[in-house]
Amino acid sequence: MAGHSKWANIQHRKGRQDEKRGKIWTRIIREITVAARAGGGDLSANPRLRLAVDKAKAANMPADRIKYNIDKATGNAEGLTYEEIRYEGYGIGGAAVMIDTMTDNRVRTVAEVRHAFSKHGGNMGTEGSVVFQFKHCGQLIYAPGTSEDKVMEVALEAGAEDVVTDEDGAIEVLTAPADFEVVKNALEAAGLVPEVSGVTMRAENTIELEGEDAARMQKLLDILEDLDDVQEVYHNAAL
Repeated sequence: MAGHSKWANIQHRKGRQDEKRGKIWTRIIREITVAARAGGGDLSANPRLRLAVDKAKAANMPADRIKYNIDKATGNAEGLTYEEIRYEGYGIGGAAVMIDTMTDNRVRTVAEVRHAFSKHGGNMGTEGSVVFQFKHCGQLIYAPGTSEDKVMEVALEAGAEDVVTDEDGAIEVLTAPADFEVVKNALEAAGLVPEVSGVTMRAENTIELEGEDAARMQKLLDILEDLDDVQEVYHNAAL
């Protein structure tokens, strides 16, 4: 199945994230905390915590810091209680935007998200206004030049739902969220290590933005991603 070009977008976002390692660590620690409190500190019995720890390792977080935060979350130590809230809205050119947050103060968070939208050319939407434009799925992305036949053979044998070849040659493997780890492990065992992987909200269709519109959209995304309570920002803009 063919898909839209997104490799440049992926590389661009990875570069921007590498510049914000401290903030990324903060978000991962928050995810570890929520996952461990909800499902316990046993990695083998808590898939969400396993994914959070994988993110931590990929971000080069030291093992002792990972363990400390799991222990802290499961030891009933005093600390903040985070609430997960999703906000939806529209960016430049009607591009769909979803923001997943973890917050200890929902009044502060919604005010900051609404301000970001209104100040930078977007519009805050109501619950359900754009979520239908995204699919909750596992996603593994391989660089252009990776053997499509090998990826497809291993992925489908392991239970992947689809393998998508984008216009620029990047390969996406899509799975049901519950099957993500099994498929990822099978691919890595076959020597196929993805550039990007995770359980995500994948845009079903994209909106192409160029020039000034693309720059304005990137500014809005940067502002949203820089908010302290924001964990993930999903959108369907091809910049």
